[in-house]
Amino acid sequence: MTKAADDLFPNHQDEPRRVGPGQLHTTGILPSHGIATLIREKEIWGGLEIDKSQIQPASLDLRLGATAYRLRASFLPGPERGVMECVEELMLHKIDLTEGAVLETGCVYLVPLVEALALSEKTSASANPKSSTGRLDVFTRLIADFSAEFDQVPAGYKGHLYLEISPRTFPILVRPGSRLAQIRFRRGTHTCTDAEMKRLHEELRLVDGEADIDGGIALTVNLDAGSEDEIVGYRAKRHSGVIDIDKVNAYEVRDFWDPVHVRPGKGLILDPDEFYILATAEALHIPATHAAEMVPYNPLVGEFRVHYAGFFDPGFGAREAGGSGSRIVLEVRSHDVPFILEHGQIVGRFVLERLTDRPSVLYGAGLGSNYQKQGLKLSKHFRVK
Repeated sequence: MTKAADDLFPNHQDEPRRVGPGQLHTTGILPSHGIATLIREKEIWGGLEIDKSQIQPASLDLRLGATAYRLRASFLPGPERGVMECVEELMLHKIDLTEGAVLETGCVYLVPLVEALALSEKTSASANPKSSTGRLDVFTRLIADFSAEFDQVPAGYKGHLYLEISPRTFPILVRPGSRLAQIRFRRGTHTCTDAEMKRLHEELRLVDGEADIDGGIALTVNLDAGSEDEIVGYRAKRHSGVIDIDKVNAYEVRDFWDPVHVRPGKGLILDPDEFYILATAEALHIPATHAAEMVPYNPLVGEFRVHYAGFFDPGFGAREAGGSGSRIVLEVRSHDVPFILEHGQIVGRFVLERLTDRPSVLYGAGLGSNYQKQGLKLSKHFRVK
């Protein structure tokens, strides 16, 4: 087993990259046409040709390969080992995904991805689950060879990518090409300061109403029930059926979810290790020049997790992209003890990060994006009445 992956890309020369036409900044997240340039210059490489539909305004959808490995435990390889060396030690059995296979709840799987990278020394990457993946309570993390962190790919990395998958509530059916995670690419970083976000909010209105900005923009949970019959969220049913990850608008909500009702003026008690779908009171308007990221878990506001995906493409909720404000769907799981959520309680914050340039297409603008203008919304797999 070799320790280096440079031989995967024998024709790749790490030459200085040209600045793309119209690129405004040398640092920030690469937009869609910047990702297309990485593909063209073989910094992003695939065993199969990369489909244009994988390219989002500021991210790239990643595809599962043809094999999954059931593991005894999750792991990080560390700086001395490749991922497959660890898999050889931890593998329980090997699964062929060619005809589709079910990944069971409570199990840890690792799947080599179709996409691989040969990044220049000035380009790094980070990953997170797609929104639909998080809303199914499917926990995913990207792993690179010789890495000491999940979901992070260092500048100059040359090698394959792997996805750890752990369904928590619903068993899922996957196959080669299924897309559970996305990756974004950076040249340096430019996370906005509070002062910059205040200026952007004054100019563009990042959230409806006043913005609580302190280490990011505060988001609160919406439990404002006009009546006891109003649905404020959903609680996942255990021991339900299998969900085909590639099917859209295919399943009845009541077969997988119980509606959550809250008496007006009362809070919601989160039961430990149950999975809830809720929504923020605030609607976001992400400008074309920035992307947003939410802190997935903040112990200072309570022992619960509120978001798996947490990345919002430029144009999310923006009027210029066909939106009128989009609320953030919260994927909530309490830890260890019951916890009471009250309407208007802060559940997290999000920060903006600048793009190197405005993307050629925005979220929701002709992309068929599933969650533009969303309020309380389950994943795209469930039928909308």
